[in-house]
Amino acid sequence: MTLDQNTLIMAGILSALLIVGCALLMLQLVSRDDRVDQRLREANGTAVHNQRRADIAATRKVAVHSLLSVVAQLGGGIARSGLLSRKTLHELEQTLSSSGLSSGSSLGLFIGSKVLLVTALPVLAQVLLRSQGMQTHTIILGTMVAGLVGLMAPDAIIGKLRKRYLGQVEAALPDTLDLLLICAQSGLSLQPAILRVEIEIREVYPAIAWELTQTATELQFIADSRVALTNLGSRTGLDSLKRLTATLIQTMQYGTPLSEALRTLSAEMRLDTLNRFEERAARLPVLLTMPMILFIMPCVFAVVGGPAVIQLLKTFGG
Repeated sequence: MTLDQNTLIMAGILSALLIVGCALLMLQLVSRDDRVDQRLREANGTAVHNQRRADIAATRKVAVHSLLSVVAQLGGGIARSGLLSRKTLHELEQTLSSSGLSSGSSLGLFIGSKVLLVTALPVLAQVLLRSQGMQTHTIILGTMVAGLVGLMAPDAIIGKLRKRYLGQVEAALPDTLDLLLICAQSGLSLQPAILRVEIEIREVYPAIAWELTQTATELQFIADSRVALTNLGSRTGLDSLKRLTATLIQTMQYGTPLSEALRTLSAEMRLDTLNRFEERAARLPVLLTMPMILFIMPCVFAVVGGPAVIQLLKTFGG
């Protein structure tokens, strides 16, 4: 190896080290600049960063709203076309209303989403299965399953939403009755009491607050107050709300004191809630039987009988 070759090798090594050092220095400077920028953003209240995040969120919101609007228009067109009977549309509206979805576009959005899922999922499943080289009967079966999922998925989602919404309404009803009782004892009539209670529980119990808002609005525009109160129970189908509306209608018809009726009804509902809790607690031993047999008893037997089995094995084996 000549001197020129050694010089070239040393020059190459120094060049590589110089490049690596410059790169590390640049990374350190960039990192320091990022930290400085972050501190400046924090010092300035992160206005630019928050504005950028707000713009991105607004853009996403507009895109989602546009997509939902298109789906709702498609479903609304199908609902107005006469393909579905009035009875079916009325039942769908009641189901959506009892799920907390009572806006004007809820029915169209539900129908449109179901139609899109029924048509899009089978096509997507068929394309995916064909791209994987599946056999014909597998493709047909997958397409049928995808169509069934698209048909049942909106109903399952609405069912879960309805169950959760009704649970929230029923859980908030005893406290709502207590507040109505306080308003009645303070001298407020039914409609102002409902409005006042709705304002007080809006943040804590939004589900029943919305129901009270609807009832107060109907009390203002419907001449017969009994119809508005009856709608309060029929929208959700809960027996507790039906009992409440029946009690309120009875007080209006016969002139019985509202406070006394509400006090009695509140005590009955709290007693019913306590009875449901006791019923659930009484079911626990039955529900724990199988886990105890499968998981707890084998461990107990192993701990208790394990040493004896080991001793027997040693005795007969030795």
